[in-house]
This record gives sequence, structure tokens and C-alpha cells, in this order.
Amino acid sequence: MTLKADWYECDQRFIPGHYQPAVLLDLALSRGIDSHRLLRGSGLFHEDILSGQALLSPQQFLCLIDNAQRLLGADDSSFLFGQRLLPGHYGAASHALQQAADLHQALDILRRQSALLSPLLGPRLVLDEQHAHVYWLDSCGAGAQRRFLLEAGMTTLVGMSQWLAGERLPWQCSFSHAQPRYIEQYWVHLGETVRFDAPLDVLSIPREYLHRPWPGASLTAGRVAQQDSQRQLEALGVRRSLLESLHGHLLAHIREPLQLEGVAQAFGMSPSTLKRKLQKHGTHFQEQLDLARKHVALYLYRVKGYSNDDVAAYLQFHDSTNFRRSFKRWTGLVPSDLRRYWQAG
Repeated sequence: MTLKADWYECDQRFIPGHYQPAVLLDLALSRGIDSHRLLRGSGLFHEDILSGQALLSPQQFLCLIDNAQRLLGADDSSFLFGQRLLPGHYGAASHALQQAADLHQALDILRRQSALLSPLLGPRLVLDEQHAHVYWLDSCGAGAQRRFLLEAGMTTLVGMSQWLAGERLPWQCSFSHAQPRYIEQYWVHLGETVRFDAPLDVLSIPREYLHRPWPGASLTAGRVAQQDSQRQLEALGVRRSLLESLHGHLLAHIREPLQLEGVAQAFGMSPSTLKRKLQKHGTHFQEQLDLARKHVALYLYRVKGYSNDDVAAYLQFHDSTNFRRSFKRWTGLVPSDLRRYWQAG
């Protein structure tokens, strides 16, 4: 069966310029950066943003972020950008977030409306017996801007939940990169429970906080806003990125023999077309398949408590040695190191 083609690609213009790109522009202007320098190479002018009619592609948005990083030259830029992102002023989707009954509903809105609220990083929620975990998928090939986006994404979720809950929530932040020299920015904006060299970039919180009522929520206004935001998303014509759609398909069929040819057929395109589209996003099929296997393996270890042999068998590895070698390539850790890392946390 061919999947519904409701995804967006990195060169598709659908991001309103007066939404999140304007947040970055305003941050740069507040620090004395000339708008023409910030927009250089993006194909846009400040007047385009002010008109309220400009639509950017993810590639153009990433160009703005790259320019901002170079021109601002400050360790706190990503964190300040993240503080301003959500709920934001993005129409019904932002209003739905503001009226969310609790953290679980806010995360669900953020996930379903990611094309509007988080177009460059797709949020995902995973639950175990004690914790809720939020991790992000690279939606459009962020490349060198990925760390900036992760810092901003975690900051925006921590800050938004604190504002709407009326209290600071006990988030635990894990990053896959090494500890940077500007560690104090992480402490200031994310709290002191931050870890580095992790197998996954993830925010975790005790499950009890998912359904704690938020004081400012309105049930009726929230329902209406969610209906309006769904219409807003339908008018946009896209729901999630090609890479997110591919990831979802790979996860759903992870125990089957997955080859480029069969997956391309499911997406209604030739293998060469899918290969070309993935190259455009800075990736390839094997890398995306390894990413899906990595996420499943981490889930089976952390949530299900599977042994090495069980995980290897689930992922159709008939050689445990080959699985351990692959797992280390995916995460930088062997399974025994992974367990020690979690126990230390």
C-alpha cells in the first residue's frame, strides 16, 4: 500500500516568515545585528518578513540560523531563541498550547502540530514505568545547526512547561555531544540535571507530572483551538517531514527485511528518487535504517528490560557479535556501558 504523500521536504516553502524565523530575526535585531546581514543567502529581505506573506523552506530557515550563529557569536543565542519560541504567536496552534490541560496534552499538540510549531525537529514521546521521555528527530537535515536546534528545543519545552504549569518541572536533560565549554548556559536555562555523551538527545521527567492539571487551562477554549489548529494544519497541506515519515515507516516494519526498493515502493516513488531525496537531506537509506534500529534497541533495553540476545533477535541480528558492533556504531557505547550509564543517572 502506498503511503499518503502529506510530508514536506527541506526545499519546500511552507514556514511562515513571521512565525519562528521572525523570532530569530528579532533576537538578532535586539543585539544590533543588521537584518540584511542576517538574511544574506536566504533569498529574503526584511520587508518580506514584515509583509506577513513570506514562506520559507527549512533550508532557508537553517541558513538564517547559520547566519545568526556567526553574527551573534554568543554562547546563549540558542537558549534565548528557545525561550521565545513557544507557545509563540502562531495562530490557533499556539492558542491550543496555551490552553493545554496538562503536560501530556501539550506534548500531544506539539507532536501533532510539529509542522507549525517545530518544523525543523520533530518531537517524539516515549513512556516507561516511571518516566516520560521526549526526543527529537532531525526533520530536514540540520547538519551543523543540529546542536543549536537541540539546545533551543529543550529550552523551549522546559520554559513553556514552567510557565503553563506555574512551577519549574524536574526535567532531566541528556545530550549526545560532549560537554561544551559554555556549560553554565545549560545550567541557567535547563537546570543542573544535565548530562552529556548520552546515547540519545532526550528530556525526561517523572510520569506523575504528565497529568498534573495546569492552572490556566480552559477546556472549552482548548477544544476549539485544537479544532482550529487542525484546520490550520490541513490548509498548510503537510503534516510532517519526509524524514519523519520514513522513520515512522521503518519503525512500523523494523522486524521485516527492509530494503531501499521496497520502502521506495511504499512511498510511491522509484528507488533512485528516494535515494536522491535522502541525499538532498544530507543522509542515506542505511543511516536512516540504523537510526530506527538504534531507537528500537534503546527502547527495548530501557523500557522492556531485554537482554542483549533478545534485542539482537528482535532486530533480526542472527550474530550477537555483529549486533554489539552495530550498536556501538549507533551509540558509541556497548550494551554493558549503556546499562552503567543509566545506573549512574
